[in-house]
Amino acid sequence: MLEFDFAVIGGGSAGYAAAALASKQGFKVVVIEGGEQVGGLCILRGCMPSKTLLATSSCARSVRSASAFGVNATFDGIDGTAMQARKRLLIEDFAGYRKGQLESGKFAFLRGRARFVDPFTLIVAGEGAEQTLRAQTFLISTGSVIPPPQISGLSEAGYLDSDAMLASERIPSSVTVLGGGAIALETASFYAGVGAKVTLLQRSERILKDLDPDVTDALTAAMKAQGIRIETGVALQSCRRESGGKTIKFNQGAESHEVTAEEIVCALGRVPATHGLGLSAIGIQLDGVRIATSLTQQTSLPHIFAAGDVCGPLEVVHLAIQQGETAARNAVRLMRASREAFEQMDYRLKLFAVFSSPAVAVVGLTEVEAVRAGTPFSVATYPFGDHGKSMVEGHVHGFVKLLVHAETKQILGAAVVGPQAAEIIHEVVVAMHFNATAGDLSKVPHYHPTLSEIWTYPAEDLA
Repeated sequence: MLEFDFAVIGGGSAGYAAAALASKQGFKVVVIEGGEQVGGLCILRGCMPSKTLLATSSCARSVRSASAFGVNATFDGIDGTAMQARKRLLIEDFAGYRKGQLESGKFAFLRGRARFVDPFTLIVAGEGAEQTLRAQTFLISTGSVIPPPQISGLSEAGYLDSDAMLASERIPSSVTVLGGGAIALETASFYAGVGAKVTLLQRSERILKDLDPDVTDALTAAMKAQGIRIETGVALQSCRRESGGKTIKFNQGAESHEVTAEEIVCALGRVPATHGLGLSAIGIQLDGVRIATSLTQQTSLPHIFAAGDVCGPLEVVHLAIQQGETAARNAVRLMRASREAFEQMDYRLKLFAVFSSPAVAVVGLTEVEAVRAGTPFSVATYPFGDHGKSMVEGHVHGFVKLLVHAETKQILGAAVVGPQAAEIIHEVVVAMHFNATAGDLSKVPHYHPTLSEIWTYPAEDLA
């Protein structure tokens, strides 16, 4: 029987961050990784590979639009083999570094799939014999998986899920993307950038349905201007393979439609990877499909914590790391029987970004959330199409939006649809971290011409 103080199930970003923190505090820690590869979702099948392919797409888009800038250039297509070779080289480097961190000896590292047999005992099934271990505290950070799509005929016709798409060397002439979340929009942007004809089918009435309507409307208009067909409010019915490609049949209201493309990419989302952990047997409560946690990252069993995609609220790596570290610090308090109050997650600065073309980024409250919370607010926007630096760079779609408390003028949230959205949103993140008002932001010097100076216009309007 192996004995530990803190057992971490899942060696991704959240798990590694938690294990490193707890081991530095002198506790006996083990990380258990059951995936075929070591590195975690972000490195292996998420953030890093997708952004590597999007960099290729961006380069292709620049060549294809070069004539608008007076540059004579010819786009001769994508070398899929070279594109994937570059991606593999980068990902192997990132994953190798993470593997080295996990195997550094700072804590024990076991390969195998873990399941609870009681609230303090795990069985780890690896390639060899099963091992049993006990621990005082646990962290579940097993990430998420792609569920099989429930669309008649899709498996028979053949499709790429988001994992397979990231590994594909083939660039089809046309693609139908199923979904309207971050993965679907980045997929659509990638294929459109490299010259494919793209149709996106979204089941909800809007893409990125949890964001404000003006944000999603601006992104929809910009993507349509690039030639991407976007259909929302659809009910996916069936799929079939025929000589002209793969056909999806869908309903839109009372009308039935079909779209045919060379390839289908299913990007209908991911679900927490909790199957086989034995959570129901030990009484871990779920919130829908996610593990229910408090702001201390504790589950319904106080000595078992959760972090990352398994519990949400967003599937983003920086938040997973923050949750993992919060869980670890609270596990340390629990093991030391400290009287110090447990640390709680603060989602005031929650960040979300989509690296589509154009990109989208939001921080803090949306207008919808402010209304729901009964928070009085004022809002101001400014378009990139009337902003000098973005105009000379050819970015005419999108806008920035600033949300402030109606009385105190403290910044409550912001949104960007446009160039470098995930970069320039951080100016507002820093301002919010220091509880700045719109007046504070408006007084900050901004170099001209820059993209970031666009924030001064809504800030001045609201000050």
